[in-house]
Amino acid sequence: MNFELNEDQKMVRDMVRRFAENELAPIADAIDRSHEFPRATLAKMAELGLMSMLVPEQDGGTGMGAVAYSLALMEIGRACASHSVTTSVTNMVCEGIYRFGDPAQKARYIPKIASGEYAAGAFALTEPGAGSDAGSLRTSAVRDGDGYVLNGTKVFITSGTHAGVTMVAAKTDKDAGKRGISVFLVEQGTPGLKVGRTEEKLGQRASDTVELNLEDCRVPASALLGQEGDGFKVMLSSLDGGRVGIASNSCGLARAALEAATAYAKERRQFGRAIADFQAIQFKLAEMSTQLEAAELLTLRAAHKKQQGGNYTQEASMAKVYATEMVQRVCREALQIHGGYGYVSEYPVERYLRDAMAVTLYEGTSEVQRIVISRNLLAG
Repeated sequence: MNFELNEDQKMVRDMVRRFAENELAPIADAIDRSHEFPRATLAKMAELGLMSMLVPEQDGGTGMGAVAYSLALMEIGRACASHSVTTSVTNMVCEGIYRFGDPAQKARYIPKIASGEYAAGAFALTEPGAGSDAGSLRTSAVRDGDGYVLNGTKVFITSGTHAGVTMVAAKTDKDAGKRGISVFLVEQGTPGLKVGRTEEKLGQRASDTVELNLEDCRVPASALLGQEGDGFKVMLSSLDGGRVGIASNSCGLARAALEAATAYAKERRQFGRAIADFQAIQFKLAEMSTQLEAAELLTLRAAHKKQQGGNYTQEASMAKVYATEMVQRVCREALQIHGGYGYVSEYPVERYLRDAMAVTLYEGTSEVQRIVISRNLLAG
């Protein structure tokens, strides 16, 4: 497979790199400290077409393709992990509506996400008792006249406070297991949709993560995404794409940590010379760089296969598990190279490590990815 980028992909990468270096990196530390949701910069990113990259132009998106999308997220993640996870989830929602929505749903929601009228999109699957075991979710959707009434609680919802529209998974048939799950598009401000507590997180603190409560939340029948019982398929398909996004975010964050560690090793002097002259440090940097390159190749392979229209579940899970575990190793080593300075907020590597700790958890834990990979291997 030829991994050379075409000119359009290079142009997207370079454009996003300039924007991220000028607009995102300078505020990343401040919004991490303040926990401020970066509405203004997200709006600028929408103006650049970065919230609808996986949707064709004729359907209201920018149609940049999965490879360019992956490259863009790497650049955003290199500058600010909070921006990158928000961008990833919003694109996942936008693509989900494009792939499974009817013409009216596409016309109603995609332009609002693409333009930034909606600050973000949200994906509500996880519940207090249903994480990796999505089939055990308890949120219900009961048909009532010309609509549905939703009741339940969702947790760990990225951008839940600010999302203009949220994809909500609910049981329309409580006795049908996974086949009884459906997905609904619930707009911000819908009566009965209430934001619960905001999570105090270790990292990615400018990315809003909240509990959502659905209390007799009435939505019209037109809010159903796809058909009744399609929800598990919709969610799994969306998660495949989300895993490519999180792998891309992880590669960008690891790149930032590697660059910080390399620069520090050149300037920090001990025993009369730069610590970069010591083989112990050189070997750390070599290992970090090698692991990052491997993760980027796995991620771009998954993105390429997604763009070609083939089944990429296996590739997405491989990229996700490797890249997310890689970034934690790289960030730990970057902190170690900084010594005591790595543990204080004067240098960014402590933030990088905090940001990295979430990525093995969402869009399917590392353990779930290994289940997916092994099942595909054993089924072959």
